[in-house]
Amino acid sequence: MATDPLEQLRIAITETDKQLLETIAARQKLTMEVAKTKVKHHIPVRDQVREEQLLIRLIKQGQSVGLDPHFVTKLFHVIIEDSVLNQQSMLAQWANPDSQLPINRVAFLGEKGSYSYLATQKYFARRSGELVEIGCDSFAQIIQSVENNTADYAVLPIENTSSGSINEVYDQLQHTRLNIIGELTHPINHALLVHKDVKAEKIKTLYAHPQVFAQCSHFLADLGNVEVKPCDSTSAAMMKVAELMQSDVAAIGSEAGGKLYNLRATQSNLANQKENHSRFIVVASRAIKVPLQVPAKTTVIMSTVQTAGALVDALMVLKQHGINMTKLESRPINGNPWEEMFYLDMEGNIEDGPMHQAIDTLRGMTRYFKVLGCYPVEEVSPTRVAATQALTQKHSD
Repeated sequence: MATDPLEQLRIAITETDKQLLETIAARQKLTMEVAKTKVKHHIPVRDQVREEQLLIRLIKQGQSVGLDPHFVTKLFHVIIEDSVLNQQSMLAQWANPDSQLPINRVAFLGEKGSYSYLATQKYFARRSGELVEIGCDSFAQIIQSVENNTADYAVLPIENTSSGSINEVYDQLQHTRLNIIGELTHPINHALLVHKDVKAEKIKTLYAHPQVFAQCSHFLADLGNVEVKPCDSTSAAMMKVAELMQSDVAAIGSEAGGKLYNLRATQSNLANQKENHSRFIVVASRAIKVPLQVPAKTTVIMSTVQTAGALVDALMVLKQHGINMTKLESRPINGNPWEEMFYLDMEGNIEDGPMHQAIDTLRGMTRYFKVLGCYPVEEVSPTRVAATQALTQKHSD
């Protein structure tokens, strides 16, 4: 009997995929050798000029074998991002040898399938050691888990591009002795999750976390007369729908999380803002040292004296030292009516001269000042090279 020609092609594709994976793995090993060289010679992890030249060359080479420039650019953006994050992770491990644990006990909001769970999986995938997941019912419980040594780390959502800052987390940071040691940004794609196929207009009860309801308010308005029931987490909402097994109830959460509870997505991308991302921070009992080759961020909290222009004077210190502030958040101080605590995220390493000097100056001019953490920046912005630029260079060569 003749061999199926389609099956022959699939076998060939499978072998090509295997070779492709082996080639990518070999490239990763080379980038780790690059990281060692950068440590030895104090070279920054990222070289934007080198990345731009690399992309232009790859686009040309791709065109010579019939590949679309946009496809080549997208593919190597992912490869470069992975390379940068792996190098940063290696440098951080070398700078903090005592922080490497055989088991990483991590506290987060909710259970399997929550967005905090997915963020935890993503962040610790690049860290050595076995991951032990500790689901919690509240942000206070998450913080307490690390403070009483039940957990080694905590992952906390701090802000969302659609619903803004998560104030309860900022309030917890005001009183904890924990340190921020990392951050990550995770895409949030809210989906309507049901036990059985059902049209949206048939749903009578909807479960979700309050932040999710805020992010999907336009979708809720279009649904009309639906009973909204808040839950402690998106995983709790999904667990409730899975438990009820009714055709007129649904949850809003991630499609990946829903699959863990045998729920199916009937609609997706429900958030008001279609580019919806949440930023998470990772906290631990001990601060870490960030190598100067790695892009870093420093977070502080402070309260200023109650005089006109006191906050402006403090912010001018950052300008004088050339420090870019990426976040300014204010929260009321318990017991002090009309007084605010200010949270600042700044680009820079606390070990670097300008940041060190700015912090010393701020300590001396504020009523209260504390560094919450200095940590690597894990958001890798892609090097932008227009396909037309590569084409122009090709024709001019």
